[in-house]
Amino acid sequence: MPRTRARQPKQTQSSIFPADTQLVGLTLQLQPQQESTLYPQYTIGLHAWLLDQVRQRNPDLSAYLHDGESEKPFTISGLQGIDIAPGGSPKLSAGKRYGWTITALSQPVVVWLMDWLQHPPATVELRGAPLQIVDWGLTPPSHPATTYQKLFDEPIPDNPAIAFSFLSPTSFRRHKHHFPLPVPTNLFHSYLRRWNDFSGIEYDQEDFLDWIDESVLITRHHLQSVKTVAGKRGSVTGFTGAIELGLSKTALEDAEYVRLFMALGRYAPYCGTGHKTPFGLGQTRLGWSAAPVTPPQPTRQDLLAQRIADLTEQFLAQRKRTGGERAIAIAETWATILARRELGESLQDIAEDLGLRYETTKTYAKLARKAAETKS
Repeated sequence: MPRTRARQPKQTQSSIFPADTQLVGLTLQLQPQQESTLYPQYTIGLHAWLLDQVRQRNPDLSAYLHDGESEKPFTISGLQGIDIAPGGSPKLSAGKRYGWTITALSQPVVVWLMDWLQHPPATVELRGAPLQIVDWGLTPPSHPATTYQKLFDEPIPDNPAIAFSFLSPTSFRRHKHHFPLPVPTNLFHSYLRRWNDFSGIEYDQEDFLDWIDESVLITRHHLQSVKTVAGKRGSVTGFTGAIELGLSKTALEDAEYVRLFMALGRYAPYCGTGHKTPFGLGQTRLGWSAAPVTPPQPTRQDLLAQRIADLTEQFLAQRKRTGGERAIAIAETWATILARRELGESLQDIAEDLGLRYETTKTYAKLARKAAETKS
């Protein structure tokens, strides 16, 4: 049985990117007009704004992107170069430029992006901090326009090796928990899932990951653990830093898998690593860089993440059955609502971010507060 099944991508026409483009990433330059303080989970707002832009031009694609069962064919970053105000809040300075990266992983998203750029918006409407778009990052794109086949066909070096730098907290899901380590099988499982879904060049997951487990060597790493908030609810234990991977001598005997190993490495900056990449986690770049220095004082994002984690653990301990997905989801939702309320956020803003009705959010806040006051 062949390892691959190839499909030909549909062709499109555009003057912005080549007609066959399936992958591209843009780093926009955003500029606030006044100094402002962001709420810790502001990436939810960036995510919601982008999806609303998709909805306005392509409702069918918007519905697909909202589908919780599908792989997400896009990623976003948080705001790059962000400041931290006294007290630990994310802060924007008037007149300063902040980078924001958007990547497209499938041709339908690229087609939407090209259409969007014909008549682009002037500002990103982030709650409490509208940001003027001063540069779209098209010349050149931060992630060059390309295809999956071109990534696959690039020449293989004599000594195949890859170095990854993880710029934002990165984590995997394992047995319903976070797994904050870049084990090679976890890394390449993350990349291959998306590759198989969007590329048209499909590989057997189990067979390839067995080869990864036997063949890939960690030659050096510099990692730092971090707890953060990401997505609509809950907190994440992840890592930042860098890792370098090589291959064993016997691995080089399988030329096809060596080629796939290198192609997935080149794919990583587009697709990101691990979970919650549409909310800014798992931002990945090729090459080695040291782990970022931990701020001397915890940020409000750090404090919120830890409070959500503590409350989630407490709420799960109070339930008779703590292992089910529903129990975990309820505990994380209650914990997120209560922790954000304790930081002074309004119920209306929390409800909008979580996609809940106001009255439901209000009820959950009361239940969470009562549960938090109850000894486990």
